Amino acid sequence: MAKNTYKSAGVDKQAGYESVNLIKKFIKNTYNDTVLGDLGGFGGCVEIPSGYTNPVLVSGSDGVGTKLLIAQLMDKHDTVGQDLVAMCVNDILCHGAKPLYFLDYIACGKNKPKKIAEIVKGVADGCIIADCPLIGGETAEMPGMYAEDEYDLAGFATGIVEKSKMITGQNIKKGNVLIGLSASGFHSNGYSLVRKVFFKVNNYLVSTYIDELGMTLGEALLTPTCIYARDIAALINSVEIKGMCNITGGGYVENIPRMIPDGLCANVKMLPCENKLYDLIAKEGDIDEEEMYATFNMGTGFVIAVDESYAQKALDILEPFGHKPFVLGHITEDKEKLRLCR
Repeated sequence: MAKNTYKSAGVDKQAGYESVNLIKKFIKNTYNDTVLGDLGGFGGCVEIPSGYTNPVLVSGSDGVGTKLLIAQLMDKHDTVGQDLVAMCVNDILCHGAKPLYFLDYIACGKNKPKKIAEIVKGVADGCIIADCPLIGGETAEMPGMYAEDEYDLAGFATGIVEKSKMITGQNIKKGNVLIGLSASGFHSNGYSLVRKVFFKVNNYLVSTYIDELGMTLGEALLTPTCIYARDIAALINSVEIKGMCNITGGGYVENIPRMIPDGLCANVKMLPCENKLYDLIAKEGDIDEEEMYATFNMGTGFVIAVDESYAQKALDILEPFGHKPFVLGHITEDKEKLRLCR
């Protein structure tokens, strides 16, 4: 009778070693001068940059959600890593933090080194956009917990900001202007509803070509989440930012009020979405307008509040980064924190 081994239980240590070797080059491409040591230690080490008097660390953790099921249907895994970085980094940006480092966690049913390398390449691509070194992570092979081709992702980002320069939204005032930065699509939110509408109710395939989108449905749904780190880094030293919010799960309805002080209201324009994906899901899913704004980002991935006198300057600074900036609304006095306006 053959002796039991870890491999006979479904965990292939050799595949794990191969995965590490394949991903090393991607990880090292993200390093900057703050990273201490090399890949392979028990912990990733980052030196706090000089120039801070009273530094505050701002941390965020998130995942990609069921958008991963689209990647698995398409057998395309090199973009969801950028989604993972975006979901974490865009949150900590809201406090004015500069991303300091990133960690990832991959759980899978079977460690397939080339697939793991594709995933980590996407994470590294996202970290490069965010100027945020990927200093460590974990790949956990868990047969019995996941089917052989299934995996899940989680990420953790830490940023740094001078305490006196933290952005909390408490400085937002009546008359401030809200500037939106365009989204690339649904980002990584609402995909349980997306999958129900397109694949269960209307029997679309990921390979279905959509004329209005100029690509297949799967390609549109896998468009990576925007990372706004470069936009905010350019803006933050030139314009006083009153507040910021990342439009994630819960759309406008849940996220914009999170930065609005009591007694003030964000009057937000219901602008038409240039990306026809929003119109398509509303039509095919018979989703009413209220639900759309409470679930999806509606074409706006990030919102920034500035004084009216700085609005045009902010728009000019943000324009070159490719996430089309626009005036989304303004702040008034009201007991309601959000009003959607025509």
